[in-house]
Amino acid sequence: MAGLNKLMIIGNVGTDPEMRYTASGDAMTTFRVATNFRYTSRDGERREDTEWFTIVSWRNLAEQCSQYLQKGRRVYVEGRLRSRSWEAPDGQRRFRNEVIADRVLFLDRAPGAPLPEEGEGEGESETAEAEELPFE
Repeated sequence: MAGLNKLMIIGNVGTDPEMRYTASGDAMTTFRVATNFRYTSRDGERREDTEWFTIVSWRNLAEQCSQYLQKGRRVYVEGRLRSRSWEAPDGQRRFRNEVIADRVLFLDRAPGAPLPEEGEGEGESETAEAEELPFE
C-alpha cells in the first residue's frame, strides 16, 4: 500500500527568499513561513503559538518564488515533508525538517507587483537529493 506525505500550509513569509543554483544549473529557492495557532487556555487566557516551516522549491517554481515573494507576504504552500541530517563542522549531528514545495500560491501581492499568470505558481515535484547539493 502506498503512503501519503502531504502538507498544506497557509501563513506569512518570514524571510526573503534565497535562490541558489546547483552544480547542474537547477534553481532552488528557500524561505521560511510562519503559521499562527490561536486558542484559549484553561485559565481563559487567549494565547497564540507560532510554528515555523522551512520551504524548499525547485526549478521554475523556485524562480517564481524568488521573483514574487518577500517577507510579510501571505502564501499557500503544498508539498511533502523531508527530514535530513548531517554532521556539522563542529562534530555535532544536525537535523532539519523541510517542506519540499509542489505548489505555491501567492495569496496577496506586493504593492505595484503583478501576480503570475494562472498556472505559473505551480511547480513540479522534481527534487535533487541532499548529496547533489553543493551547499548546506
